[in-house]
Amino acid sequence: MNILETVSVQCPSCGEVMELQVDCSEGSQELTEDCPVCCKPSTIAITISDKGISSVEILP
Repeated sequence: MNILETVSVQCPSCGEVMELQVDCSEGSQELTEDCPVCCKPSTIAITISDKGISSVEILP
């Protein structure tokens, strides 16, 4: 498992793809990121397993 991994998520408001750097040593996380195009915030749940990122979900 890499300590830093990159994930891509699509903004639910405008469809822009955002790339995020995730520190896998922190375990599963919830992040709030602003879209670089429309500036609307998205809450992203990231689940980390022993092998790295196992799931990425944008929360409503």
